[in-house]
Amino acid sequence: MTEPIDGFTHRFEPATVPGLPTLLLLHGTGGDENDLISLGQSLLPGAALLAPRGQVLERGMPRYFRRLAEGVFDMEDLALRTAQLAGFVDSAAKKYQFDPERVIAVGFSNGANIAASVLLTFPKVLAGAVLYRAMVPFEPGDPVVLPGTPIWLGVGSFDPIIPVANAERLAALLRGAGAQVTVDWRDAGHNLTGDEVVAAAEWLRGVASSQ
Repeated sequence: MTEPIDGFTHRFEPATVPGLPTLLLLHGTGGDENDLISLGQSLLPGAALLAPRGQVLERGMPRYFRRLAEGVFDMEDLALRTAQLAGFVDSAAKKYQFDPERVIAVGFSNGANIAASVLLTFPKVLAGAVLYRAMVPFEPGDPVVLPGTPIWLGVGSFDPIIPVANAERLAALLRGAGAQVTVDWRDAGHNLTGDEVVAAAEWLRGVASSQ
């Protein structure tokens, strides 16, 4: 069994293809470190995969930070957990000897939200992100600089959890910080579709070859 790093139970799969970025896999509510392994393998075959389990429990279901209600986040806890996740990535890079400047987050729902929080709080931690069903985690009080950071947002037009305006606001925030944002709209709800996996994989191959 893998020893926890900075308190994070996690799974690490070493790269089988040299030169690819490491994917940081961040599950949704109720998931764990195994949930997105197959997704990561589909998105960028051969890349190293780092998958931490959320440390917060909501009715027994792991999450990355607390919420007060659906779509209402505990902002103090979000700030704390965001810093902890950023520290975990740095510690894991030292332990597993991957390049900390070439880490791309792949997050779904709650995992996508904390990835967005990392981008807006610690912009140098992630070299890019694939965010499925992400919300605005918070409105930054200070200017954020993400110069050219590639970010792919997978949005469901009929998502019952995330209003369209919220997804559009997240894209605007990231673009305002200088990120290169691709928004992929689907006639879908909160769950992923196979087409979104294919689309993100094509996008991610382009990003990996340019870094």
